[in-house]
Amino acid sequence: MRPTGGLFREQLPNGLTLLIQQRHSVPAAALVTHVRAGFLDEPDALQGASHVLEHMLFKGTPSLGPGELAQRTKALGGTLNAYTSYDRTVYYASAPSRHLADLAALQADQVQHALIDPDELRRELGVIIQEARRKLDSPGAVAGETLHDLLYDRHRIRRWRIGTEAALEGFTRDDIAGYYHSRYVPSRVIVALVSDIDPLDAAAMLRAEWGDWTGAPPEIPPGPVENHAAVLRARRMSGDVARSELVLGWRGPGELHDDVPALDVAAAILGTGRGSRFAKALREPGLVTDVGVSSYGVIDTGVFSIGAELDAAVLDDVLAVVAGAVTDLTRDIPSDGELARAVTLLRAGTARRLDRYESRAIALADAEALGDVRRLDGEIGRLLAVTPDAVRAAAQRWLRLDELSAVAYLPSASEVPFDVATLQNAMASARSGSSAVIATALPPERVVVPEIITRAGAPARLSVHHLVAGSCDILTASFGDSGQTSLAIYRARRQPEGPDNAGLGALAIRSMLRGTQRFDAAHLAFAMESLGGGVGPSLSADLIGFHANVLSEHAGTAASLLAEVLFAPRLDTGAITIERQQLRDDAHAVADDMVRFPMQLALGVAFNDHGYGAPTLGTDASIDRLDAAAIRQWHQAAIRGGRTTIVGVGDGNAEQLAQAIAAATSTWCGQGDGAAVVADHTSIAVQAGVRRDGRDRQQSALAMLFPGPTRHDANRFAAEVWSGIAGGLGGRLFESLRSARSLAYTVMASSWQRRRAGGLLTYIAMDPDRLDEARDAMLEELAAFRAEPPTAEEVTRSRAMLMGEIEMARQTPGAVAGEIADAWLLGDGLADLEDPMAPYAGVTAEAVHAVAAQYLDPDRRAEGIVAASRAE
Repeated sequence: MRPTGGLFREQLPNGLTLLIQQRHSVPAAALVTHVRAGFLDEPDALQGASHVLEHMLFKGTPSLGPGELAQRTKALGGTLNAYTSYDRTVYYASAPSRHLADLAALQADQVQHALIDPDELRRELGVIIQEARRKLDSPGAVAGETLHDLLYDRHRIRRWRIGTEAALEGFTRDDIAGYYHSRYVPSRVIVALVSDIDPLDAAAMLRAEWGDWTGAPPEIPPGPVENHAAVLRARRMSGDVARSELVLGWRGPGELHDDVPALDVAAAILGTGRGSRFAKALREPGLVTDVGVSSYGVIDTGVFSIGAELDAAVLDDVLAVVAGAVTDLTRDIPSDGELARAVTLLRAGTARRLDRYESRAIALADAEALGDVRRLDGEIGRLLAVTPDAVRAAAQRWLRLDELSAVAYLPSASEVPFDVATLQNAMASARSGSSAVIATALPPERVVVPEIITRAGAPARLSVHHLVAGSCDILTASFGDSGQTSLAIYRARRQPEGPDNAGLGALAIRSMLRGTQRFDAAHLAFAMESLGGGVGPSLSADLIGFHANVLSEHAGTAASLLAEVLFAPRLDTGAITIERQQLRDDAHAVADDMVRFPMQLALGVAFNDHGYGAPTLGTDASIDRLDAAAIRQWHQAAIRGGRTTIVGVGDGNAEQLAQAIAAATSTWCGQGDGAAVVADHTSIAVQAGVRRDGRDRQQSALAMLFPGPTRHDANRFAAEVWSGIAGGLGGRLFESLRSARSLAYTVMASSWQRRRAGGLLTYIAMDPDRLDEARDAMLEELAAFRAEPPTAEEVTRSRAMLMGEIEMARQTPGAVAGEIADAWLLGDGLADLEDPMAPYAGVTAEAVHAVAAQYLDPDRRAEGIVAASRAE
C-alpha cells in the first residue's frame, strides 16, 4: 500500500490542514500537531524562543494547570512529548484509540491556549539553561553545532539552536508570548492523525477542536540569505573528553532539490552499515571506533556531514582516508552491487519509519509542510531511480574538498594540531582506493529441513507459532504489512563477569561480527545489508545473540547468516586485537556520557563490580587480560549444550516463516545436546555505597539504585506502577525537582529488572553547586513514598499509562519480536503474552506503598556521582 493510501486530507476554513490515515496494527491513536515555527523563524534577538515556547506549552492553559496535561494524558493510557527543529515544532501524543476524543481535546488546548505565565516561564528558563549545559557536556553535539557555525556566514542554520545562556536569561513573558501569537496561527499548523478509527469519524472530532481557532500571521521577515562562497575552514576545540570527535561537512541542497536522493545514497555508500566504505577503511582497521555520514536539509539549504570518534593520534590518517574516499566518489561511479546495498538499506529504513503510528503521522505532516503530502509516496521511487552516474554527479557538485569545513574536538592534553593546513596536508596525502567494494554477496549453502515438531503458542492476542527443530526453538508470528521481517537469535549467558574479565562478552560478540568461517567481515556485512539490514549484537548479563530487520523475501537467508555468526565465527587473532583496542576506546568514551557513566558507577558499587555490576565494556585492567585464546574459549562455552532460540516476526504466514527459518538454519540447529539450560533465579542483593568521579563539566549527575523486584518477582508490577507515579512528564519527581525547583532538565525514575536482580533507579543532572541540594530533594521525595501510600488518582493514572503502553506497543515487527523474546527467555514463557495488561490492573495503592516501604531505604542505596567543577 502507498504511504498515503486511504489518506483523508482537509483544509479547514481557518487555514489549518488535517491529515488522517487509518491503520489496523493496534487499537491506538497517534496525534501530531506540526507548527511551522522553528529555529530558522527566530530573529537574532529571539534566538532560542521556539524551544522555550515548546517547553511553555506544557506549563498550563486556562483549563489545565502546570503538569496537568501530562497527568491527564497518562490517565488516558497515553504518552506525549515534543521537539523543536530548524523549521518546525512538533507536539505528539499517543493513546488507545478509544480515548481519541479526549486526546484531541488536550492537544488542541495545549497548542491554542498556552498561558505563558511569567513565574512559570522564569522557572522553566532555569530548566532550559540546565538543558543547554547538558548539551555543552556532549562533545558530539558541540562539534556538530560548531560545524554549522563554520559552514555558514549568514544563514540562521549557523546559530546555536537552543540559544545561549545569556539570551535565555534575558527572555521576558512579552518576548515569548509575542512570538507565540505571531507563529502559532491556523495557516501554519498541520494536524496529522494515524489510528484505527474511521477517518470520517476522526475528522469530525478534530474539526470540533480546531475549526473555531482564529488568527492570521503577521508579515514575518525571512532570515538572511547566504551570499558567501564556501571555502576550506577548520576549527580546533578541546575539553575534558576521553575520545576525540571529528566532524566534517559541506553545504548541501535544500530538501526539494533533485540531488537529495543521490546524496542520501552517497551517504549510505560512505557511512551506513558495516558494509560501507568508511566501515571497511576506518573502523575495520581500528582507526575509528565509530563513524557515520548524514545528508539533511531545510527548504533552502542543507548539510552533508561525516562524523567520527577516534584517538587524536590518528587524526591525520583518518583525514587522509576520508579525503580519498570522497575523491573516489567524485571520480568513479559506484558499482551496481554497492548501489543496490545502499538503496536497499534506505528503502528498508523508510519502511521501518512508517511502521510506527507516531513516526508515520510525523512523516505525513512533514511531507505536507514541504508542499504536497503525496511526496511521501514517491520517496522510495526517487531512491530506486538513482543511478551510479547520478551519485557521482551529485558528489562532484556538492562534495568539493576545497569547500570543506571541519571541526576537531580533542582532549585538553592533546597537542595534535588541527587547522586549514592540516586539511590541506590530508588532501595532498589522500588515500585513494578506500572505495574497494564487494561486488556480490555469496549465497548460503542449500540446507536440508530437519525433523520438525510443532505446537501452538499463545492463543490470545498474539498468536505465536513454536517450532522445535533439533536444539533450536523457533518462535514466529505474523505481523505487519510493510514487507519487513524482524529476526533474532539468542543463547542464555552462563558466564558472569567480574573485575578480572569485564568486557569479555562484549569483545567476543564484537569479534564474532568480524566474519564467519565462510565470509570475511566485508562479505558478511555486504551480504546482510543487501537483504535490507545489518547484523546487530544483543548482549546483556543474561543473554547473548544477534538481530536484524530485513526485507521479508530474504528472511530465510538472513536467519542462516545470523546462525552462522553465532555458531561459526572466524575469530581471527588480528581482528580480535583491533576490536580489543576499539573496546578500550569505547570504554573510555563511556566516561564522557553524563547519563551512562553515573549509572555504571552506581551499578558497580551495588554489585561489587561483578555480574550486573561489571562494566559491560570493561576497564583498562580487565581488557589487558583478554586475548584471542580467551575469546575462543568463551565462544565454545557459550554455544556448548543447551538450546538456541530464534525469533522471527513479519508479514505472511507464521508457520511458513518458521519452516523457512528451520530450513535455513538446520546446519546449526543440530549442534549441542538440545537440553534446556535451567536458569538460575537466585536473587543477587544490591549493596549500599557511593562511587564518585570528578570531571570538568557544566553539570553534575547523580544516579541512585535501591534494591527492587527481579523480573520473576510478582512485586515487579507494583514497582513499575511506582516508577510511573515517580517519573516521566507529570510524575512526582519531574514536578517537584524540575518544574517547581528548576533543579534539573533531566530527572528519571524507573524499575530496573533483570533475571537475578532488580532495583528502583533514579537519576538527576544539575548545576554543580546544587548537587547536595538535588540529593536531599530526591531523598525527600522518595521518603514521601515510604511514609504513605500514593493517592488513588496517582495509581489509576500510572496503571492506565502502563496498560496503554502495552496496548499500543505492537506496532512494528521488531517490537513484537522483542516482546516474544522477553517472555520466552527472561519471563515465564509464552503465557506472559496472553494478557500482559492483567497484572497491572490489580495493583493497588497499598501494593505500591509496600514496595516503596520495603525498598526505598536510604541506608541501602548505591550512588554513582559525576561531580563537576565547571570551568568559567
